[in-house]
Amino acid sequence: MLTVKELVNELQLEVVSGDNYLEREIKSSEISRPGLELTGYFSYYAHDRIQLFGKKESTFSDQMTSEERYIIFKRLCGEETPVFVFARDLTVPEELSKVATDKHIPILRSPIPTSRISGVISNFVESKLAERTTIHGVLVEVYGLGVLIQGQSGIGKSETALELIKKGHRLIADDRVDIYQQDERTIIGEPPKILEHLMEIRGIGIIDVMNLFGASSVRNHAHISLVANLENWTQDNSFDRLGSEPETILLANVPVPKISIPVSTGRNVSIMIEVAAMNFRAKSLGYDASKKFEENLTRLIEENSNETK
Repeated sequence: MLTVKELVNELQLEVVSGDNYLEREIKSSEISRPGLELTGYFSYYAHDRIQLFGKKESTFSDQMTSEERYIIFKRLCGEETPVFVFARDLTVPEELSKVATDKHIPILRSPIPTSRISGVISNFVESKLAERTTIHGVLVEVYGLGVLIQGQSGIGKSETALELIKKGHRLIADDRVDIYQQDERTIIGEPPKILEHLMEIRGIGIIDVMNLFGASSVRNHAHISLVANLENWTQDNSFDRLGSEPETILLANVPVPKISIPVSTGRNVSIMIEVAAMNFRAKSLGYDASKKFEENLTRLIEENSNETK
């Protein structure tokens, strides 16, 4: 559940009126700018959304008579209307203050321009109301990329993450990761509240990463860019040696690139994950080492073929 109070605290909004009603629930991530409603058209009024007033809405309402404003604002204040927000530090009409107080609806204000505060509010509310799924793994930020480390229990996920943290990378979540879909191509991961900043290391127990390594060693969320699956190395298992066969895994119905890393005595998994993150970034910028190898191989074959003629 998301309340108006959480919105106020997160975005540092000014409470113009309705301090006693900040526990009012926000149920929709959509934002309404009631321009048509100010003209009297209420056929499709989204009364359960956050109502955002910008310069246009404010200027139009200023041209109305006091009686007209009172009638319109009374219709705007529905039973499920969570809150009114005024951008650009605009003046709140007295008529709206009166009606909103009667209906127990808070009114907030921000100095930020309308389009920007709309985006900020939308992103925050969507992230809070998005459906979450819990998956097993360790999420770390490596060179700015969210890397989800997965693998069977006891393979060394937490120990690998701990070594990455010692190298200056950051922990997002250990053991359990709450994920949600931010948009059609983006998955966000965050820790469950009970496990925030904590890790379980076999033989040591629970450790507080922020307390031991400092505030720069943790983050509260990250975009999951890559999944690194740790697998015990055996002669029967085959692993991609060229990197030319990209794999993906579905996380909350979004495909995320996946690599499989063999684990055996003597292999430094943390370094491999660092290199995997750098290589992924290079590919996203247009450089693919496997294609470079294939081009070199093709050129060599052509040169050898010409020499034999």
